[in-house]
Amino acid sequence: MFRVIEGGLSARPSAAAGPADDAAPSLEDVLREAERRIEATGYESWRNRETLTGIPVPREIRYLAMQIGYVAEAIGRLTDIPADFRSDIYWPA
Repeated sequence: MFRVIEGGLSARPSAAAGPADDAAPSLEDVLREAERRIEATGYESWRNRETLTGIPVPREIRYLAMQIGYVAEAIGRLTDIPADFRSDIYWPA
């Protein structure tokens, strides 16, 4: 009766979900995850506002985006990128 709509374990993994089960995660996968997380903060809107009005991006948002970028670089430099790199344990909250 129940069906997984998004975000869980479904019978058909979507292309946006990341690499296939048998493929090792790549740097591009990590960068996509970082981009998704930065987009979720609304950083682009804040950055556009700063460009147009001169009002700076809030420090918390700016630092969070920098931290996410740093984590993406650090994970991307690993010889073997962990299969669970999307887990919140690797990324700042």
